Amino acid sequence: MSKRDYYDILGVNRNAQGDELKKAYRKLAMKYHPDRNPDDTSASEKFKEVTEAYEILSDPSKRTAYNQFGHRGVESSGFGSDRSATDAFNDVFGDIFGDIFGGGDPFSRQRRSNRGSDLEFSLIVDLENAVKGTTEKIRIPTLATCGDCSGSGAEPGTQPSSCPSCNGAGQVRMQQGFFSISQTCRQCGGSGKVITNPCRKCRGNGRVEKTKTLSVKIPAGVDTGDRIRLSGEGEVGPSGGPSGDLYVQIRVPSHEVFERDGQHLYCEAPISYVDAALGSEIEIPTLDGKVKIKIPEGTQTGKLFRLKGKGVKKIRSSAVGDLMCRVIVETPQKLDSKQKNLLRELGSSLKDKKNTPMSSAWFSKVKSFFDNK
Repeated sequence: MSKRDYYDILGVNRNAQGDELKKAYRKLAMKYHPDRNPDDTSASEKFKEVTEAYEILSDPSKRTAYNQFGHRGVESSGFGSDRSATDAFNDVFGDIFGDIFGGGDPFSRQRRSNRGSDLEFSLIVDLENAVKGTTEKIRIPTLATCGDCSGSGAEPGTQPSSCPSCNGAGQVRMQQGFFSISQTCRQCGGSGKVITNPCRKCRGNGRVEKTKTLSVKIPAGVDTGDRIRLSGEGEVGPSGGPSGDLYVQIRVPSHEVFERDGQHLYCEAPISYVDAALGSEIEIPTLDGKVKIKIPEGTQTGKLFRLKGKGVKKIRSSAVGDLMCRVIVETPQKLDSKQKNLLRELGSSLKDKKNTPMSSAWFSKVKSFFDNK
């Protein structure tokens, strides 16, 4: 154990805390690491010295003992072996190189690798329920925990044993020069356990196929392409791992009356030639029931009437869209002789430009176009 002051070794003051200590140690450890100084024995000793200092000062209990009693307070800590120095170095540098070389917490990686698969379910929701919101029951096939072995994969009355290759860690560590690399154990596949007597029901998998029924709350305003996540309702993970998620994909089919465009709804309403010319009042549908709108005299086909607040409520908002009703003037068909004569008489009387301003303006433009040829 070094007899120099640990704070002087790392070059920090006595109030230095975690990040400052780690930064100082990284700099010195990189400088004196034996792999960088293969022919310099003094560098190896300095590496052990700075690593010893960091190991003591980064541990709250050891640091307190050192501050009170000096080196005598930490002489029984057992520090000083090459393995301790290497482990401390790996711990500090693990957050930088862990993702690249497989370092970090092996148990955290094991939990991630044992997570069950996510599932996806396509749910058809009609327009009315998509706009107002509803609750739908769905049945999904999945993998659930085996009831016989409670997910262990071992025959009832027996237990999985610790993997002899990785001692239950699920990872094996390999030292390659400057870095310590962890890899998934091949024998246990990262579970840390081996099953010598598999469960007969699940054949050692710990999971069985099952169909379950779920209630899915559909919020008001959903549309085709929206996705609802049900956390933990996917497949259960192997070896008792956490369950994945279930994603419910929404599809809203086309409607026989309404067409949706975001928050707005559109519909078309036919009106008679007479109602368009003289004006009238008609009933049109909404998702809340029928309403009446007034058709002004001289209404042209294609005119849009807006009904505010009769559209779709936006998800996570109180804003509601509108309903747009487009009127289509219907030309009468299969007229009898009397009706035809009446229309001819009406047509003869509509010679004044004030009766048909759109036609008059259009013909004037056409005439001007040909006159300029």
